[in-house]
Amino acid sequence: MDFEQIIFEIIVHAGNARSDAFEALTSAKNGDFENAYRLLDNAKEELNAAHDIQNKLITEEANGKDMPVKLITIHAEDHLMNAILARDLIEEMISLYKNMLANKLE
Repeated sequence: MDFEQIIFEIIVHAGNARSDAFEALTSAKNGDFENAYRLLDNAKEELNAAHDIQNKLITEEANGKDMPVKLITIHAEDHLMNAILARDLIEEMISLYKNMLANKLE
């Protein structure tokens, strides 16, 4: 697999994670916390896959392999960082929804 294909794998996994996180938020808004947590778990798995690819590239570079710095690489890093942030924030938001609903029912 060439370098661009590897970078696109990061983008795909990060995009999937971000989509799953936002779907989880929608599920929580609708009171379906079981599905919300399932989607957050899926997002985490996607992020782990993207992170594994990123770590392999970092390890190769640390071992002396010359890595090209291209705009697509920076784009992939942006996608990954945004997906991580989205998942983390949405996990907190889901917790808030769950607490609000529990307090409303009391």
